Amino acid sequence: MQYAILDCYTDEASGLGVPPYLGTYPRYIYGQLKRDGHSIKYITIDDLRLWKHYHNIKKETLEYQKTNIRIYNLTINKAEDVLEETEVLIIILGVHVPGKYLSALPGTLEEIIPWVKELRCNKILTGPAIFGTQLEGGKEFEKRDLSLFDEVKDYTVNFDKLEDFLLSGVEIITQIPQKRIIEIETSRGCGVGKCSFCTEPLKSKFVNRKMENVVKEVKRYYDSGARMFRLGKQADFYACDRPIEMLQKINSECPALGVLHIDNVNPNSVISAKGEEITKAIVKYCTPGNVAALGVESFDPEVIKENRLNTSPIVARKSIEIINKYGAVRGENGMYTFLPGVNIIFGLLGESKETHKKNMQALQGVLDSGLLLRRINIRQVAVFAGTYLKERGGLKYYHKNKKYYWKWRNQIRQEIDNKMLERILPKGTILRDVYTEIYDGKTTFCRQYGTYPLVIGIKGRIPLGRKISVRVKDYMLRSVVGEQI
Repeated sequence: MQYAILDCYTDEASGLGVPPYLGTYPRYIYGQLKRDGHSIKYITIDDLRLWKHYHNIKKETLEYQKTNIRIYNLTINKAEDVLEETEVLIIILGVHVPGKYLSALPGTLEEIIPWVKELRCNKILTGPAIFGTQLEGGKEFEKRDLSLFDEVKDYTVNFDKLEDFLLSGVEIITQIPQKRIIEIETSRGCGVGKCSFCTEPLKSKFVNRKMENVVKEVKRYYDSGARMFRLGKQADFYACDRPIEMLQKINSECPALGVLHIDNVNPNSVISAKGEEITKAIVKYCTPGNVAALGVESFDPEVIKENRLNTSPIVARKSIEIINKYGAVRGENGMYTFLPGVNIIFGLLGESKETHKKNMQALQGVLDSGLLLRRINIRQVAVFAGTYLKERGGLKYYHKNKKYYWKWRNQIRQEIDNKMLERILPKGTILRDVYTEIYDGKTTFCRQYGTYPLVIGIKGRIPLGRKISVRVKDYMLRSVVGEQI
């Protein structure tokens, strides 16, 4: 049977599938269909937009224009031709952690439904959207009539069954011309599973994937040409199966990696008995520029209690200190080897003006102590059905305090983020392995590949997709201004 996978990109608390990442959903589904003997074509929402919205005409970006990220991530396939012969279309869609993306734009139900409803094939919706989806913070999940779809299906299978067909999915990368960071799943669910806003406990009970199978998947993609990986689809990397041995084996079997990074980390695990040893292994075996996304969410004890958050301000601070102790060493690409990042959410239960004061006090304390934070991710909460937040007030506090958010956010950006950038990247710092990514008028924006990479703006239009070295010249609130050398 002729299948097509339409990847509208996914962003969840536990994993990222927005380019330059290649998420788990399309790879797993491709592998399952391949094992069962079907013919499969992979297309993205960008391919579909190029056909339906731009009539297969891709115009050159003029000097005063911004790169059109709606059609930036095209495959080798033409959507019109693929969908004409498709018998079953599997649509992967869903954002649970809304963010801003430099060179991609996830698809929404509102966008795709008019485009696919007339297609003469069976249509299956899968991905995080089956639990709800929302591309913006400060809203409840997008409500749409799903009767268009012949099935709304959860393709999740347990890890033992997954290994039967997972490696068959490696072929998917032959249909993607751009470089991709392969998002590798190490566990599901959350070992704590109580945070008011989080959808991870709704999707899966906590279970680790066997270390050997993680290494096997990385090795198969490596042998097929992939060189960039993030062990990112989990709630806490420190809690996965034998993380130190996992990193050792990946390095041993894949000796020429361009990127090996992690993502989510529970601060409580960092300060645990094995936390420092795991931290040292991450520094030793991963590539520079690595960031531990610490799920702090708030430094206000009242908010922590109301939302059943698992990290106290004391634990958060101690975890930041431990990661700095081993990871605040500049690597060969110009970035520090391994630094903490902090997640902050606006709109949680119990939030007040005191919440912002406590957040600022904690962040200022980190700055004043000479510690480094690579990234402070501030987002407005999105509310999903079935969560504790939805049951206990939803967007009540978001609406109550929304008028303060721009001021609160801007203060963190100006007084903390900007100072951290100056400390992490003094003027004159050389950054290597930087890739030119998009234009915005006469400015070229670039990044190193990796987890939460720093955005670099360079005056002038440098050919896109080129690897360059950059000297830091100045700073924006969250990004730097550079010059090519």
